[in-house]
Amino acid sequence: MVAMSSRGTGSWTDTPDRWQNVAKAVGDKTADEVKRHYEILVEDVKRIENGKVPFPMYRTTGGSSQVSMHDNEERMKNRKLW
Repeated sequence: MVAMSSRGTGSWTDTPDRWQNVAKAVGDKTADEVKRHYEILVEDVKRIENGKVPFPMYRTTGGSSQVSMHDNEERMKNRKLW
């Protein structure tokens, strides 16, 4: 998918054979498989944007201190995704 994103998908938008073209670019997937994968990604993004995915507790690389959930929530509160 990374290689495909570097080529862009703008020319495939809103065409009747959009998913066939994406599948062809990906290589080993069917049109139905890439369409379903896209739909899952859209749902994942919606859940993230709606705050339904909790922030993980990351450890810093220099020690064992953790960033709290509250710190992450404050950091993201005013962030615009688009």
